[in-house]
Amino acid sequence: FKFQASELAKLLFPAFAIYYFYTEKNNKPLRSSRSFIPLILSLLGSFLLILKQPDLGTALIVLFSGTTLLWQLGLDKRFFLYGVLFVGITAPLSWHVLKPYQKKRILVFLGEGESKKERYQIEQSKIAIGSGGITGKGFLQGTQNRLKFLPECRTDFIFSVIAEEFGFVGGLLILMLYTALFIRMLMLACAIKNNLVQALAVGIIIHLIFSALINICMVIGLLPIVGIPLPLISYGISNLWVTLASLGWFNSIIMRQFYLEN
Repeated sequence: FKFQASELAKLLFPAFAIYYFYTEKNNKPLRSSRSFIPLILSLLGSFLLILKQPDLGTALIVLFSGTTLLWQLGLDKRFFLYGVLFVGITAPLSWHVLKPYQKKRILVFLGEGESKKERYQIEQSKIAIGSGGITGKGFLQGTQNRLKFLPECRTDFIFSVIAEEFGFVGGLLILMLYTALFIRMLMLACAIKNNLVQALAVGIIIHLIFSALINICMVIGLLPIVGIPLPLISYGISNLWVTLASLGWFNSIIMRQFYLEN
């Protein structure tokens, strides 16, 4: 069987970060920026190793989720400002590090490429979404999916299939369900009084929010195409396992906090 080992970073980095702070200062967040150096190095190391696979999509999710966790743990805001400036300055050098197909995806996002070659995937995705209309063509009746015009229709572009078969109503329902789930989880996390436990709860679910947001924006052309599955919907055993593990762990944290308070 196949297993995507990089998916485990979505769970293990938040656990490592919280364990590091808990053992260093007896359950009290550290305030010194130097105390974050091991975490920053671990995050960057994970990002570079996953990028080397190459798996830019998962690498970005790990980086965004880890950065959000560090921000919540109290890392100096100047670090994020310097980070943005560094990325902006080194962008021309980073361009040469990307694989040829990754460069092509960015160029396609900027409007380049032919519709039957480089732009084929995103064009077919937009056709599938647009042809669904208000109520869609019906279950398993989408031509882009049934006739195999749309690549990766079971994984990264599953939202396009849903929009084609169930239309605007089906796509809107998916967005509403995601919104309700994420808002509810964040509200439960914000109610946790212990700062480290709260950070752990947010850290193990934030990758789901980033994945859903990036995937949907990607298939409708608002972001470059990257290999990010849609949580709980896209086919993929490794991603589904990590998603369910994240939700189960989060639910365990909430239940434990409830019993401790009562």
